[in-house]
Amino acid sequence: MTMLVSETCHFETDWATNALTGFLIYGLIVSYVPQHLRIIRAGTSVGFSPWFLLLGSTSSAAGMLNMITLQWPVIRCCREVSFGKCIEITAGVFQVGVQWLFFTIILVLYMMYYPPNLKYIQLEVDTHDSRPVQHIRTKLKSSEWRLSIIVSWAVAGHLALLIFTTFLLLLTTPPSPDPSVPHPRQITLWATFLGVSSGVLAAIQYAPQLMRTYRLKLVGALSIPMMIIQSPGGVVMAVSIAMRPGTDWTSWIMYAVSAVMQASLLLMCIIWRMRQRRLGIDDFGRPLGESAAVDQDASTEDSSQTQGEEGTVSVVVEGEDGDNAREDTPLLKPGNVVRRGGILGWIQGLRK
Repeated sequence: MTMLVSETCHFETDWATNALTGFLIYGLIVSYVPQHLRIIRAGTSVGFSPWFLLLGSTSSAAGMLNMITLQWPVIRCCREVSFGKCIEITAGVFQVGVQWLFFTIILVLYMMYYPPNLKYIQLEVDTHDSRPVQHIRTKLKSSEWRLSIIVSWAVAGHLALLIFTTFLLLLTTPPSPDPSVPHPRQITLWATFLGVSSGVLAAIQYAPQLMRTYRLKLVGALSIPMMIIQSPGGVVMAVSIAMRPGTDWTSWIMYAVSAVMQASLLLMCIIWRMRQRRLGIDDFGRPLGESAAVDQDASTEDSSQTQGEEGTVSVVVEGEDGDNAREDTPLLKPGNVVRRGGILGWIQGLRK
């Protein structure tokens, strides 16, 4: 038995694969950080589609657990090899884990920095005098905020279910009696399900975001530098995973599909960025000369329009579907840029 384990856990050092994996992990971190910082610095997550975040989070989770399932015999070898060798042979798992973690952080930031003035339905009250129309916030959640809350719980439930099922199968399924077959049939079927579902989710992941960005005709909170790095990086990542022992096409297909779809979103954002410069507006539809002043005076504007316990902010989104907006009409008014609510505000929103 000891001889069998030692033979199974004998791995030759592949410097090329290790260097590529290390480069990709570094690239993932460098590519996602600009997106995280962009949301935090802007103080808003305007421009993201909750469907895009739902599909992306569930797709990356399925891809990560597919990798863990297929490389489980390799992971178990960490008990027989040195710590450094363990890091080397499980680098592929760490690679997809970093991708899942950093994408899921986008969802967390989306909820934390969701504009408070868009969380609840606001009514316009005409006072029939010289005063302007009053905007009164109700206690009814807006449809997109309700959807965002459902998305958060769905992502958490999906992750918990996949983790439970994966480790239940890995820890209870007896090993394959045939040495030439690396995985038992149940494990192979589950890994295939995870890989195929991950690929399908990745294929449709960008459709809602492409539609939303097309309708807004603005870049919003999306990070162009992140997409510039990740579009070609997705192809390289697929190749890197394919080179790992124990993986198959179900492990890398998600990343190849995502790279193609993300390249399409990148092209659209570049076109809208050029349009914004021609119209003299920023990524949120604000006149460029007023952007700084709006950021500095945001808290003052919020307090001056407060109604009730938490206050309301007047917001007008014109022509979100692109049908009624003139080309020179900013689609997102300055009121959309709000101060962040913080982690406590996010948790409170989920509980409501």
